[in-house]
Amino acid sequence: MMRIFFILVLIFAIIIGVNGLIILKNNQKNIATITKSSFGHTSAGEEIYLYNCTNSNGLKLKMITLGAIVVSLEVPDRDGNLSNINLGFNSLEKYLNGHPYFGATVGRFCNRIAKGNFTLNDSIYSLKTNDGKNHLHGGEQGYDKVVWKARDYINKDGANIEFSYNSYDGEEGYPGNVDIKAIYSLTNNDELKIEFTATTDKATPINLTNHNYWNLNGAGNGDILEHELIINANHYLEVYDDLIPTGELNDVEESAFDFRTAHRIGSRFNEIPKIKNLPLGYDHCFVIKRDGLFDSLTFAAMVKHAETGRIMKVYTTNPGIQLYTGNFLDGGIDSGGFQQYSGFCLETQHFPDAPNQPRFKSTILYPDQEYNAMTIYRFLNE
Repeated sequence: MMRIFFILVLIFAIIIGVNGLIILKNNQKNIATITKSSFGHTSAGEEIYLYNCTNSNGLKLKMITLGAIVVSLEVPDRDGNLSNINLGFNSLEKYLNGHPYFGATVGRFCNRIAKGNFTLNDSIYSLKTNDGKNHLHGGEQGYDKVVWKARDYINKDGANIEFSYNSYDGEEGYPGNVDIKAIYSLTNNDELKIEFTATTDKATPINLTNHNYWNLNGAGNGDILEHELIINANHYLEVYDDLIPTGELNDVEESAFDFRTAHRIGSRFNEIPKIKNLPLGYDHCFVIKRDGLFDSLTFAAMVKHAETGRIMKVYTTNPGIQLYTGNFLDGGIDSGGFQQYSGFCLETQHFPDAPNQPRFKSTILYPDQEYNAMTIYRFLNE
């Protein structure tokens, strides 16, 4: 009798042990992970780190400390096959040689400021001009070209990298020392969540964004012209020939800018007002329609790719979203070999040239304030 008892106890222990291993194995599958490795060194000898993040569902995000750049983001198609949908490079050298802001964190002021000048508190500030006579994406040495500090952590929501940068007074002509944090999170809800915060010791304009180029068919797999796009906007910003806003908000009704219902991105290129000496395509800021508070998280856009079934939804606290269709990509070295229309950008932001446009929401950050902005790119398939 005692022997039978011991046998039953042993069998029970084995069952518990096997089930425990199965539970542990399953739990391990549901844990986000982060690894860190060297990505190389700058010409000044500064080491650049690569972070590999995986969420509980197997999505993969790679980022580097140069420019707080998204190198790649792998998401599944309808059959569960992972592909990288973000244009980028696999070597540091290519980033250092120059590129059109692939995956970069952009600032101190993203988009354009007319003639590189603005007036603040009766002082005129002159910024570096790097887009003809205008200032673009923070200037010659914007945040996309600096080395950020980074720390990684995992929580119940997923894998996170917190980048930080101390932007000095006078950098590219901007006033004030600005402390910036950019938290990139690959969540277990299959989202790329981006949170920006900043403080300053002197009044300064600030407008941060991420500059990912997306192709839901996979980076390098053809163009994005057949992607279906919805933008939650009744108005877009009218621009001059140098892409500086005129200050007018145009109604999208009966125009190539009406994406309130789904349209293929390239289906109405010929209806876009031609801009002298610029290639055909979108490079325009849309005014996000809001039903709630001005700075609440709001649905901004959705993109579908019928062949793969991939869907990307965009939510943001920002008032605008810039649609850019990779018009200037030409297959050359500076374009990383990517051809025209190989990727599209949906850059959430405040309006371009806001420091010179009194009708636009102010982008001036004061010492007693904190700048906050959040954008979520959510990935699904059908």
